[in-house]
Amino acid sequence: MLLCALLVLSGCGARTSEETSSAQETSTSEAAAVTTASTIDTATIFSDRDLEGTYDESAAIAIQLSGDSASCDSDAVTIEGSRITIGAEGVYVLSGTLADGQIVVNAGETDKVQLVLAGTDITSSTSAAIYALEADKVFVTLAEGTENTLINGGEYVAIDDNNIDAVIFAKTDLTLNGSGSLTVNAQAGHGVVSKDDLVITGGSYTITAASHGLSGKDVVAIADGVFSITSGKDGIHAENSDDLTLGTLYIADGSYTITSQGDTISAQGALQIDGGTFDLYTGEGSDSVEMTSGDQFGQMGGGPRGGIDAQTVVTTTATEEDTVSQKGIKGESTYTINGGVFTIDSADDCLHAGGVMTLAAGAFTLNSGDDAVHCDDVLTIQSGTFTIPYCYEGIEGLSITIEDGTFDITSSDDGLNAAGGVDSSGFGGQTQDTFAADSDSFITINGGTLTIVSSGDCVDSNGALTINGGSLDLTCNGSGNTTLDCDGTYSNNGGDISTNDGSEDNPGQMGGKGGGQSGGGRQDGTNGGGRPDRQTVPSAS
Repeated sequence: MLLCALLVLSGCGARTSEETSSAQETSTSEAAAVTTASTIDTATIFSDRDLEGTYDESAAIAIQLSGDSASCDSDAVTIEGSRITIGAEGVYVLSGTLADGQIVVNAGETDKVQLVLAGTDITSSTSAAIYALEADKVFVTLAEGTENTLINGGEYVAIDDNNIDAVIFAKTDLTLNGSGSLTVNAQAGHGVVSKDDLVITGGSYTITAASHGLSGKDVVAIADGVFSITSGKDGIHAENSDDLTLGTLYIADGSYTITSQGDTISAQGALQIDGGTFDLYTGEGSDSVEMTSGDQFGQMGGGPRGGIDAQTVVTTTATEEDTVSQKGIKGESTYTINGGVFTIDSADDCLHAGGVMTLAAGAFTLNSGDDAVHCDDVLTIQSGTFTIPYCYEGIEGLSITIEDGTFDITSSDDGLNAAGGVDSSGFGGQTQDTFAADSDSFITINGGTLTIVSSGDCVDSNGALTINGGSLDLTCNGSGNTTLDCDGTYSNNGGDISTNDGSEDNPGQMGGKGGGQSGGGRQDGTNGGGRPDRQTVPSAS
């Protein structure tokens, strides 16, 4: 039922999650003002038992861990040295230390097994600390007020036909819940893996993993929790290589501090985030990608983060790691953000969508070694606050429609770019995008406040450029570029536009290719370096 529900496109719904910080309150009010977008039917994702995170202590079976063995009075529990096997449905409370051992769940295929960690410390030197082999669903519940630790010692030795490669490894649906804390240390492999659905509804998690931090094959769904993840690959990863319609990721709320050498959050299938606080860092961050100007163009600004130089070229040291995806939040299918507070510093794109992207609300602070926001398909921004102080391009999509929002963008290339094609800029934007003029490419601005300082074009459309409302304050510091550039028709039907080069009268005239115009830059030299000779055009209304 869960998997089917995740594939259904649902109707619109009202945002109900509450934000506690002032930034989150802003995000919530923005969301209330727009239609909440949804690509996932969220109503049936979390069961009541998922969300409760509690257990009936009177009916629970106690398992006491003691060094290299354990004790338990139940016939459903088999103890063979330091391997404890649970063979039937029930609630099992684990406490104590297992120095080098493993908890195995091998129950009936319709059984639900709940493991309550109540002051548990388990190390497995050569396998998973918890291995869910067979059951309908396994719950790992963190008992209130307890601290728990699970560790892999650095290798995985096969014990059956399954490729066990995580500290918690489940062939079953897996739910993590409760209100206690869990530390996971995967010196090799992943932190937590489910080969079906991974659901998390509460708890505090500190995860250090050589590979992915959290990974689900069909679904990753998180209702709440506090997460501190350091990973050698993706921080949170959803992927089903056998069925490309799966690998769905949904986040309702929570707090996330993630440092990854891959993507911090990655979904092969549909991705939807409705709220939460996100502090995300990939690779060596945006500072690892140097943006410098060509020698033939003179210095028109203050260098990276201080007014980016004219005719910027993005460079980085070429290594075999250049092919690694180091994006902030990546979704290969439909992509929706309905709210939250996002601080992202990434070597590659901060927000990246392979399908249709909708940003309905949120507060975003984005530093990128490539695009701050990139969409291979149709991009719609309904509202939100976007602070983008450092990037190659600010916001890029096949088409871009902006309904409302506040945008403060400083870019080394285009501030907004609608380009017909798929991003081929590669790691760190080292190569040029191979975009051609496309009738499906356009930029439409219906409202919002946009302040853009760029060394490329401030607003560049490979098709039509239509401004129906909003306020645009545009400064182009790049020789041969313009504040406004379009290859198709241009119309200002109600926007207030202020530029430093006069291109609002004829986009592309100042050296760009838009609007069929040609010609060089302004003869008075006012096309770069600050805001001289500013032209202000009121709205047509």
